[in-house]
Amino acid sequence: MADRQLLIVDDEPLARQRLRDLVSDIGGYAVMEAGNGIEAIAVLQNVSIDIALVDIRMPGMDGIELAQHLRRLPTPPSLIFTTAYDHHALQAFELNAIDYLLKPIRAERLSAALAKARPLQWVQSQALQPLQATHQHLSIHERGKVLLIPLADVLYFRAELKYVTVRIREQSYLLETSLNQLEQTYADQFVRVHRNALVARNAIAGYEKQRLQNPDEAGEQGWVVLIKGIPDTLVVSRRHQHVIRAV
Repeated sequence: MADRQLLIVDDEPLARQRLRDLVSDIGGYAVMEAGNGIEAIAVLQNVSIDIALVDIRMPGMDGIELAQHLRRLPTPPSLIFTTAYDHHALQAFELNAIDYLLKPIRAERLSAALAKARPLQWVQSQALQPLQATHQHLSIHERGKVLLIPLADVLYFRAELKYVTVRIREQSYLLETSLNQLEQTYADQFVRVHRNALVARNAIAGYEKQRLQNPDEAGEQGWVVLIKGIPDTLVVSRRHQHVIRAV
């Protein structure tokens, strides 16, 4: 029988080597490595991974954020956290049947975890959110690939039918989510200016009155948001004109 594909995700080389040695002793796995969540996503673009051993605290993208992105893959790997987290944080894993290994990791415990590893479910991933301040990336699924878009690069979100347009300086992407969910998740970084639009606070160049072009208000004079670095403007609805006064 062919070896199963296993990915070790940890920013400490010695920790990765120890896990590699333990997995090698158990046998039956072809092992790959990544130093953080961003590197792990890059590996998953080219290799179908069966199980991921994921450290929680890592620079660039930690294990909690990585878990949220992995869940959205068509065939997500089974996930086991490797962590030195305290007991109170681990309750989130225990209550939702997410397996984890406390460092230093013992061979017997690793073997048992590998034997029962299961893909992360939606309900389980929701339970992880209180352990993380916020995502630093959006995962965009495009032509069978996962694109990581740094949240700091996003200028605005605009709802269009069942998708949301994600605008960065160079281009736009489509994200299958709701504007309300994005507003709740990123309230500190984005402000709502219309029922269909959120704009990054640090991307606002100013406001001005223009003759509006959108069908509901065509020909009327109204306020629009000017966006830094691009010619796009976003209409500010009457309901949300308090954001202009707050500047």
